[in-house]
Amino acid sequence: MIPVAPAPEPSSFDVRVRKRGAVAVQRLLGKSVRGGGRRPSTTYARPEEIPADKFPTYWTEVRKSDGKSALDDMMDGYGQYCAYLAMRIERATGSPTVDHYIPKKRDWRLVYEWTNYRLCAGCVNGAKGDRNVVDPFRVGSAWFALDLDTFLVCRGKDAPVAEHARIDETLGILNLRQCVAQRGDFIMRFRQGELDLGHLERYAPFLAAEIRRQAQSARDLVTAPAHSARRSARSARSAL
Repeated sequence: MIPVAPAPEPSSFDVRVRKRGAVAVQRLLGKSVRGGGRRPSTTYARPEEIPADKFPTYWTEVRKSDGKSALDDMMDGYGQYCAYLAMRIERATGSPTVDHYIPKKRDWRLVYEWTNYRLCAGCVNGAKGDRNVVDPFRVGSAWFALDLDTFLVCRGKDAPVAEHARIDETLGILNLRQCVAQRGDFIMRFRQGELDLGHLERYAPFLAAEIRRQAQSARDLVTAPAHSARRSARSARSAL
């Protein structure tokens, strides 16, 4: 897990997601709203009582204007990287989802807020639930480390003590079986020379950062001129 810079809110988000979401909440509360629309079969006395799965998923609805959704905007804005795994989510074969960092059932006011959205691999989102995990927007660069033998993510030795509980909770979603297997595949292909450090940086920047940090030739990898980059990469493999 590495720090993620928040992407700017798309110009269409307010109308297509936030305002429509506000109307949907009013309908779920049994209130009359302008514009009509079908009244939900079940309404609720307070917004806090609305179940998470009753909020319309406007963030996945495709716009007629450009054939994209807010989720597509996130894929573009975040370079297709899962905010938690720091691994690329492919458009056709991956499973991108919108994670509500503050879960829908915990705060209904953030269900339709761009600032609460994190691009997330489907398996991670499903496992996260309402866990109190580290926010990718606020994570420190040394809070997590990688065991290059087991491919498990672990707590970084320089992680602040105040964050240990949340870091340990986050490890539960970072070390899902399929996530560990994917990291292992990347690392083994790197060791065998099928991927160089540049390719690893593109598809799994956290792994590339950990290899740089742990390799004995880390300084050479950072400072090497272009003509010696391949030789430096070989040095990094031999140090793993």
